[in-house]
Amino acid sequence: MNKDMAAMADPAASLPRPDRRTPLRQGGLGSPSDSLNREIIRMLEKDGRVPFATIADALGVSEGTVRNRVNWMKELGMLRIVALADPRAIDYKADAMLGIKVAPGTTPKQLAERLAAHSEVVYILLVSGRFDLLVEVVFEEHDAFVKFLERECYGRPDVASVETMAGLTMYKNQFLLRRNLP
Repeated sequence: MNKDMAAMADPAASLPRPDRRTPLRQGGLGSPSDSLNREIIRMLEKDGRVPFATIADALGVSEGTVRNRVNWMKELGMLRIVALADPRAIDYKADAMLGIKVAPGTTPKQLAERLAAHSEVVYILLVSGRFDLLVEVVFEEHDAFVKFLERECYGRPDVASVETMAGLTMYKNQFLLRRNLP
């Protein structure tokens, strides 16, 4: 099959391959500002396993269009389909946000990279305000949480201070689509 015939069989094959180092273009196939992409993402947020055919029917487009859009967004790095678990539902005994002030001589990125190596760390965000980093951690046992704090936070030369905010009740847990990307 020659190149032209392949493009006719699969129109997406003729599209340029995404380069994850290239910023997303506004209004293009892989753009978060595209209304079809937002609707596809909205449906996948409700159920990440919903068939492409169901999405296509609901949005009035072909299944191939949905498949191509999802694959394109995944290749661009703007969409990941993952399972999110409520820490309470899977019986974690301890979850908390740590507000961390980074010690002089250490960058927030250096500390974030060190903490990111631990599977108990599920979220790290560089923030403004009284903390440098917000770090979310989850543990199956309370004792493991205390040991983590003693081993990774208290008395470490790269941590100036840490404030522990224990989770009491989770009201919402959702990843949001970034909007207005360059």
